[in-house]
Amino acid sequence: MSIIVDSTTRVMVQGITGREGRVRTKLMKEYGTNVIGGVTPGRGGQEVEGLPVFNTVKELVDNLGTPDATCIFVPAPLVKDAALEAIFNGIKFLLIVPDRVPLHDVLEIKAYAERFGARFIGPNTLGVLSPGKGVLGMIGGRAKTAREWFKQGSVGVSSRSGGITSAISYYLSREGIGLSTIVHVGGDAVVGLPHPEIMKMFQEDPETEAMVMFGEIGTSQEEQVAELVKSGVITKPIVAYIGGKGAREGTRFSHAGAIVEGGRGTRESKIRALKEAGVRVVDEFMDIPKAVKEILGK
Repeated sequence: MSIIVDSTTRVMVQGITGREGRVRTKLMKEYGTNVIGGVTPGRGGQEVEGLPVFNTVKELVDNLGTPDATCIFVPAPLVKDAALEAIFNGIKFLLIVPDRVPLHDVLEIKAYAERFGARFIGPNTLGVLSPGKGVLGMIGGRAKTAREWFKQGSVGVSSRSGGITSAISYYLSREGIGLSTIVHVGGDAVVGLPHPEIMKMFQEDPETEAMVMFGEIGTSQEEQVAELVKSGVITKPIVAYIGGKGAREGTRFSHAGAIVEGGRGTRESKIRALKEAGVRVVDEFMDIPKAVKEILGK
């Protein structure tokens, strides 16, 4: 198994006729993702990568049935409308790729998602990839690269940094450690499925034996994971690395979700909480593969 996406997941692309939409649709389709069509208002009747384009989500649903997931590639100011259109038409999982989505819009999307039983990853995310099964978004850049870099296996990866998501997964695969699913939760302060939710999904996935978590300063995601471990909700082993060693209070580090204010969300507090919970925290990024091998007994 895998979490979020596999070979059977039926995927829709919103903003499919735009530059990003076209390029990422090509990636997803060539990787083997079951992309069924896309939506761009005013572009209905066109085709992208041999896939039909509709003017509205309702038109796509009426013609092709309800997709399991949507990937949203529209300008940030239009994200809320696209997301709500998907939610109102029964889509239960959304990948919101764009960055700079207004915080109030994200909170509104989150409220409607909860009301309608939907979930989303992002905004400001590279996406999700289950090696050998499917990809949502843009991880890997090209299908050939994604197939070569990321090997299938039993370690789940959850990261708050897009570039680090790919780097961790590449170095683990290079060391012979296969991956169940790779998740970039998104770099903003408020995201749909943060680390704690992803870790719970990995916990429930029978094919995931261990997890790797890349954390950063800012927010309390990593401390929440520590609480889940302490309370016994998470029992599978976790290897964690926390970035932001050189960040000072009040300075944004890397992206919007990584900022320390008033002594909260510091690297030290996260490391302390995780270690107290029994999580394996490594000091150097390149120590991650070795630590994973040790906890898997390889």
